[in-house]
Amino acid sequence: MSSVAVIGAGAWGTALAIQAERAGNDVSLWARDQQRAGMISVTRENARLPGVRIPEPILVTGAAPAAADITLLAVPMQHIRTVLPQLPPGLVPLVACAKGLETGTLRLPLEIIEELRPGTPAAVLTGPNFAHEIAAGLPAASVVAATDPILREHVATTLSTPSFRLYGNDDPTGAQVGGAAKNVIAIAAGTVIGAGLGENARAALITRGLAELARLAAALGGRRETVMGLSGLGDLLLTCTGPASRNFSLGLALGRGEVLADVLAARSAVTEGVATAPALVARAAGVDLPICTAVAALLSGATTLKEAKAALLSRPRRDE
Repeated sequence: MSSVAVIGAGAWGTALAIQAERAGNDVSLWARDQQRAGMISVTRENARLPGVRIPEPILVTGAAPAAADITLLAVPMQHIRTVLPQLPPGLVPLVACAKGLETGTLRLPLEIIEELRPGTPAAVLTGPNFAHEIAAGLPAASVVAATDPILREHVATTLSTPSFRLYGNDDPTGAQVGGAAKNVIAIAAGTVIGAGLGENARAALITRGLAELARLAAALGGRRETVMGLSGLGDLLLTCTGPASRNFSLGLALGRGEVLADVLAARSAVTEGVATAPALVARAAGVDLPICTAVAALLSGATTLKEAKAALLSRPRRDE
């Protein structure tokens, strides 16, 4: 039996803890708030993942364990930098389970880990996964991306079950870009539907959004073909069409004329695409990302939905 430490007791961290326990591991789930950890431990329920019972063998704690065979870093993207220094050095290897770019530094998850803990064995877990479905044990697939094949196999073997299929990938940069950019494209897809622009428009936007993912992955040192897999196309399809997607639903609200600040104020969970959009455009620096750029401008108030639509539809025609 392997030991798995899950850092972050949000919906995704809780779902991963349940999956890790289902795979036969000794699991601990760490919440930064001691009081919240105690409540979850007693009730075996997490308000961030309603209707799901946390198995008794999972240790819910406010103190990070000293060591683990695998540590899943499941805190929101913008909290990785503050949480990582709090973790004991024995929690290796680290598997980043957040998607996005850090505002300010514009770094991807594995880049932050390398900056703060140079040389630490690390991988990224990403793919088309809604937390409530993973927790329920519904069939799903995901990607473990790392340059080290032994590490990829170790993580996949430890977390896999018949209902949760893990594929290896040796392009962590491409996998991280797919996971980050798809949230931004999902906001755009939501605005299309919210504004009543139709399914044709959403299909076209998803397809052209995939092209943006491919260009960005290649520009940052990844491979275009990586975004054609689960960490790109798969995640993009789920996030742009699934009603449970926080990014899609935010775009849906914006398309209907709601105010961004009001939408965010009504949420307890993080909508990663909001912070990722401007960071992604800044990191791209010269890469042609018209949809991502339009989303960043819409979120900042620099443009309106009507203006963004007009700008995208008036771009020069060219071969695909």
